Amino acid sequence: MEEFRDIIQALTTHQVNGILIGGVAGALRGAHRPTRDVDWLYRRDPSNYAKIVEAVAPLSPYLRGAPPGLPFCFDEKTIAAGGNFTLTTTAGDLDLLATIAGGDYESLLDHSDLMRVFDCECRVLNLTTLIRVKRAAGRPKDFEAIAELERILEELDDE
Repeated sequence: MEEFRDIIQALTTHQVNGILIGGVAGALRGAHRPTRDVDWLYRRDPSNYAKIVEAVAPLSPYLRGAPPGLPFCFDEKTIAAGGNFTLTTTAGDLDLLATIAGGDYESLLDHSDLMRVFDCECRVLNLTTLIRVKRAAGRPKDFEAIAELERILEELDDE
């Protein structure tokens, strides 16, 4: 997970309102499955768009999978007009997500906990909700992850 340090520190240092979800959240909850990106569910709000740009622009974001040279301007207007962005950056891959199959920032905020990650404090989706949103996504890779996450949840319930 060390490879995600710069992205997570950038988002938290700039106080971007968001929740870590996906594989990184799973790893922080005890999962061992590898992940290739940071999934950040962000709050849709103009002041938050400015924080996102301040945090991510220095990392040279570009649309993941887009042909090289395709014009892409990562600014507040782009974020407001879009929603979900799969980006490659100089610090690794980042999925900036306005909504996921299980909800959005506002609906999932109460299902997250503050955790210390790389000497920063950020919100991380709780284990029960992580399982629920992965199930809602319905992708084969999510179903594989669910089995491990459910085992971790059972172990925690046994304590």
